[in-house]
Amino acid sequence: MEKSYALLFLSVIVLLLPVSNSLATSSRDSIYDTFLHCFQTHTNQPDHVSNIVYAQTNASYASVLKAFLRNARFSTPSTQKPLLIVTPLSEQQVQATVVCAKSIDVQLKIRSGGHDFEGVSYVSQVPFIILDMFNFQDVTVDVQNEIAVIQAGASLGQVYYRIWEKSKVHGFPAGACPTVGVGGHLSGGGYGNMIRKYGLTVDHVVDAKIVDVKGRILTKETMGEDLFWAIRGGGGASFGVILSYTVKLVPVPEKVTVFQVVKTLEQNATDLVVQWQQVAPHTDDRIFLRLVLQPVRSNLVKGQKTIRASVEALFLGGADELVTLLGKEFPLLGLKKELCHEMRWIDSVIWWANYNDGSSVNALLDRNHYSVHSNKRKSDYVQTPISKDGFNWIWKKIIELGNVVLVFNPYGGKMNEVPSYATPFPHRAGNLYKIQYTVSWQERGAAIEKSSLAQIRMLHSYMTPFVSKNPRSAYFNYRDLDIGINSHDKDNYQDGQVYGIKYFNKNFERLVKVKTTVDPENFFWNEQSIPTYPSKA
Repeated sequence: MEKSYALLFLSVIVLLLPVSNSLATSSRDSIYDTFLHCFQTHTNQPDHVSNIVYAQTNASYASVLKAFLRNARFSTPSTQKPLLIVTPLSEQQVQATVVCAKSIDVQLKIRSGGHDFEGVSYVSQVPFIILDMFNFQDVTVDVQNEIAVIQAGASLGQVYYRIWEKSKVHGFPAGACPTVGVGGHLSGGGYGNMIRKYGLTVDHVVDAKIVDVKGRILTKETMGEDLFWAIRGGGGASFGVILSYTVKLVPVPEKVTVFQVVKTLEQNATDLVVQWQQVAPHTDDRIFLRLVLQPVRSNLVKGQKTIRASVEALFLGGADELVTLLGKEFPLLGLKKELCHEMRWIDSVIWWANYNDGSSVNALLDRNHYSVHSNKRKSDYVQTPISKDGFNWIWKKIIELGNVVLVFNPYGGKMNEVPSYATPFPHRAGNLYKIQYTVSWQERGAAIEKSSLAQIRMLHSYMTPFVSKNPRSAYFNYRDLDIGINSHDKDNYQDGQVYGIKYFNKNFERLVKVKTTVDPENFFWNEQSIPTYPSKA
């Protein structure tokens, strides 16, 4: 009797499987047809939308999806794919996408073509649509008024190039990677190698255009002070779709200086790093001294590993002055003029991007100048100098683990002058430097991924005694889905508190208030978006 019931049960399952698949296909087709009808109605374009709205059956769907995937971890056959990808060419089409996605109650993910290492803009565990802003790449530079209007789908490389086209003595204080997308970078805070002189990228945003949940286009004047505050460091995708930012340009000298000095543990790297902490956050604010720490094979002892400490610098001035300044403040660096390279600011962008292939300035326009591999990132803030003994302990852990790289980015200068509540980004005065943890791997497979993720998580855990506390802060643009429960319940305010307080500290509650006001039904949500307050009902 039990056997016959089991056979009957299996038969029912087998019979139901094709029905379920056909229903799923039917559902996808229905969503496409419903969305398309709505989209055509709201754009007054009954035809010619096949190159704007891509269903999974579209021959170009896969290439459009993969065009801006920057982490191979989320480019596998098992990764859930969007129901549709919409690539608008006009502001009206962005408005229509928001209205129509909301009308069918499907999650909308907004992608501006940058790094997004956790795939938040193009991966989900629930049915979703991608609104891909890569066609919004215009950068309009007004040198006379020292401003630029930058569309959200542009890359930082495009921004730098367009500024350089118009002026050799203006720049913009944003990220060192030209392939970073403007939409995420500016809305999440943004920083680069001029942070100590000019502060954060968002500190220079003077206006913005956003499509809100009602499909309206708002500017600084019409969106109000609170929303304008929120989208300058609190993330744009929690509040709407950023169309463009208007930014204030900054002056740069006709010549800047860069250098790289490398030392290993056998070359007194530990003392160098200890002294770096005393100098980098406190020196002349025209100097940015990034420190990169990574395990490498020792040249002295076969089969052993050591730590490679690399100081990479940008100075907004000439080499003679820089050598004199650091000779007094940072003697262990041993900087000599022959190690320095004087160049135009735009050429320093190429140098910092590690384009060591003879690339010209035109390479900044190439959004594909990027090697896609699997990776994971984390972040921390250091508020008290780490001792020499502390570093010796850290070196052992880095060597033991084998593949995690640390990048120390110094603060100080302008960062000490801007109040923590001026923008949602709170990590200002009191922070000596930010740590970026990176682990990368080329090979495919569950074993290498598991090992790599375990390494970065272990090192992050080991670093607990040395970094900020209550909260242990993190940088929102280095999104880390390890923080918080990351459930797929868009109404879970408690989950939002876990990551929200780490990213935004005391500014989190104000962000929630803005979110609850402008998007009370939480249509614009993702795994780490700003939540709304729980309903009182």
